[in-house]
Amino acid sequence: MSVKVYVQAIGAIGPGASNWPEWRAILRGELAYQQTATINPILTVLPSAERRRVGIGVKIALASGLEALASADVDPGTMTTVFCSSGGDGENCHLICEALAGSDRLISPTRFHNSVHNAPSGYWGIASGAMLPSTSLCAYDAGFAVGLLEAAVQCSVEKRPVLLVVYDTPYPEPIHGVRPIADQFAVSMLLTPEATPASMTAIDVSLHKALLTTMENSELENIRSSIPAARALPLMQVLARLPAHASIPDIYLEYVNGQSLCVKFDAA
Repeated sequence: MSVKVYVQAIGAIGPGASNWPEWRAILRGELAYQQTATINPILTVLPSAERRRVGIGVKIALASGLEALASADVDPGTMTTVFCSSGGDGENCHLICEALAGSDRLISPTRFHNSVHNAPSGYWGIASGAMLPSTSLCAYDAGFAVGLLEAAVQCSVEKRPVLLVVYDTPYPEPIHGVRPIADQFAVSMLLTPEATPASMTAIDVSLHKALLTTMENSELENIRSSIPAARALPLMQVLARLPAHASIPDIYLEYVNGQSLCVKFDAA
């Protein structure tokens, strides 16, 4: 059984590119990829008190989501959202562990507040005033595929647009040694249940036996394999190259329990 939805817009930030137009040019082969550290975005949509409190995970998540909606001219306050991350804010997790290992074992309220897995969803609500449902997921390396399936099902069943936001940030040492994440990365996709004049393509998603689509470019493959959220790159590359004049092969994204998420395309 498959679920069909339409991709309307994308936002993305990561090592070597700070927005979707830059990623699109790289993925189309129009711009050579040069891996540089992700540039932390300046987030102006939150009140000053919240801006001082948020970590990089919230910043890149909100920046990519807002980019996708701005390109589609959609009010963020009107959106149902699905957020997914393999581990939330890695630096904040490190600092909490450091505090717990100290002599007084005191954790600041701000650190605790930002440690919950739905922190980006909460800050999204503060920034946008959104009152519609928001789902926060975690699926280790399979976060993008799990988030995409969840967002597609919600979009198809509820018959309303859904914004998917998937992000990851690295842990400092010593956690980095056992859970290495190369850099920060976030990608967002606006899905709709019906085609619109702005639709990029229709996608059918379904579970499949374990197959995996990788990147031909070795540097991009290194990003894909070293940052969980960057497992989105094969799908991003297909979307970047639209409109395609030939049939588009199916792609397979890492899912859980030894399965893959198969994505089939139908130009809108």
